[in-house]
Amino acid sequence: MSHPALAALQQSLTALLGDRVSSSEAVRGHHGHDESSHPDALPDLVVWPHSTEEVSAIALLCHAHRVPMIPYGAGSSVEGHTLAVHGGVCIDLSQMRQIVALHEADLSATVQAGVTRLQLNQALRHSGLFFPIDPGADATLGGMASTRASGTNAVRYGTMRENVLALTAVLANGDIVRTGSRARKSSAGYDLTRLLVGAEGTLAIITEVTVRLYGMPEAMSAAVVNFNSVAGAVDSVIESIQCGIPLARAEMLDALTMQAVNRHSRSQYPEKPTLFLEFHGSAASVAEQAQQFAALAASHGGGDFAWASREEDRSRLWQARHSAYFAGLQLKPGSRCVATDVCVPISRLSECIEATYADLAAEGVTAPLFGHVGDGNFHLMLLVTPDNAAELAQAKAINHRLIQRAQALDGTCTGEHGIGIGKQPYLAAEAGAGGIAMMQAIKQALDPLQLLNPGKIFAAR
Repeated sequence: MSHPALAALQQSLTALLGDRVSSSEAVRGHHGHDESSHPDALPDLVVWPHSTEEVSAIALLCHAHRVPMIPYGAGSSVEGHTLAVHGGVCIDLSQMRQIVALHEADLSATVQAGVTRLQLNQALRHSGLFFPIDPGADATLGGMASTRASGTNAVRYGTMRENVLALTAVLANGDIVRTGSRARKSSAGYDLTRLLVGAEGTLAIITEVTVRLYGMPEAMSAAVVNFNSVAGAVDSVIESIQCGIPLARAEMLDALTMQAVNRHSRSQYPEKPTLFLEFHGSAASVAEQAQQFAALAASHGGGDFAWASREEDRSRLWQARHSAYFAGLQLKPGSRCVATDVCVPISRLSECIEATYADLAAEGVTAPLFGHVGDGNFHLMLLVTPDNAAELAQAKAINHRLIQRAQALDGTCTGEHGIGIGKQPYLAAEAGAGGIAMMQAIKQALDPLQLLNPGKIFAAR
């Protein structure tokens, strides 16, 4: 962006937003950095809107000046989604934290994009309802919709794709669109809601989200059980799903990850492949589910169950699971993680993981492995020293083979992280030339100037 254009745009944005505009190096640096291994890329300006109308006005100004716009939520991306690779204006939606409406009788809620999942559940605490999508980080719901997030509860409650009913969004030219409704189903025209869910901010800026809510189960019980092998843990989950046991959560952490979790959380779990489980339902059904799973686990070498039914105990158990990423980073202090995130049909999960371990052994690399095994999704933490080109090249080569392996097993290059910058070549292989051309045509129709989060998902035409 030329200096005159930037200066004129900053002046117009300041007239609109006052002190909610910043060009400081520190603020730009914060918004040009994420949890990925990709190089930082700073925006030219950062703005903080408070309403859909302000986002519309910002977009109108950026469109007039031909300046890129990058929507920003909590900044926890691991594929570079929020990096300003072409400069421009970072639109930080984190101050849009209004819960617009709670429709308890209809099991739905409408919130601004900056509301986080924990904030929503706090507002629901006396209603007997909850929002189940739990990606680990306290992500914003706008960001979760943009990346089609899922997490530990996906095996029972699905992903954001299944749980977003309607959206309010701003197009590149500033137009405001509303997609979907609070009705549970519709056959009215194109499904624009699903089009924007997972578009990573490249088609529109999501400003409000209407999500499904669920009744709080009468009983919840969590359990931890260790195994002698990863295959035993994974096969226990696969068989339980095939037998119809309605697991609410099924997370697997390998031995190295458990070692990291123990150090980080000061816990004392056996450092063996371990399942973190949760069962939801009536007290009787939860007990029955647990007994059925325990029998399956025992047949695959599962050890004793450690149960947690009190809320504080369950929270402590799941906090240990959610800390796995940051715990893994501490295995190599000062390191960054080359993000991996593949998903395969559950019947091929053990095969994919065992082949991955063989590849690691051949490379002489150890890396924590964990994931949402209930839906065939797992992560491998490839830790690299920043600026160490050899380590980065080795990690990327391992990740490349992992993705190709998953795709060969009729899986996908990403189950929840999205494409961003890092997985564009694999999307091309997965979607094919026809699929990419169709996506590019949609992008061209909605954003012909290529201003919305440019450089993400695929290269511009």
